[in-house]
Amino acid sequence: MTDQQLQALVEQISTRYFALPFKHQAYFNRRLKTTGGRYNLKTHNIDINPLMLTEFSRDNLVAVIKHELCHYHLHLTGQPSNHRDMAFKQLLKAVGGSRYAPVTSRRQVRTKKWSYVCTQCGQQYQRQRKINLAKYCCGKCHGKLNLITVAK
Repeated sequence: MTDQQLQALVEQISTRYFALPFKHQAYFNRRLKTTGGRYNLKTHNIDINPLMLTEFSRDNLVAVIKHELCHYHLHLTGQPSNHRDMAFKQLLKAVGGSRYAPVTSRRQVRTKKWSYVCTQCGQQYQRQRKINLAKYCCGKCHGKLNLITVAK
């Protein structure tokens, strides 16, 4: 699917489900990794992750487009368009859009675990990120921490 075909699909979905025209640009953005799409508040354009079409069905792509059009139409009418707002949730449910995008193959999964032990009390800590041992200490006795292992 090309950007022109995506533009036509977004315009069609907008008039069919929202009864309002889509007057801005919609295009694929290969830089999106963790989201299905993005609505730009300044330009009113919609970016769609191309993996929503290649890795999943066309129905999933339509659901993501509906989600972004909810942001678009609510923002242009001056209503709250955040995910947590009731107006957004009600409109999304009414048109049948997806609340969350499925996990794509480009999403990076963090598997490293850093294990630390206190030299005084023996308290063990597990962290997903490496910490500065000169800056942090044991939360129980304020003793010095030592790195035990890095599990992958």
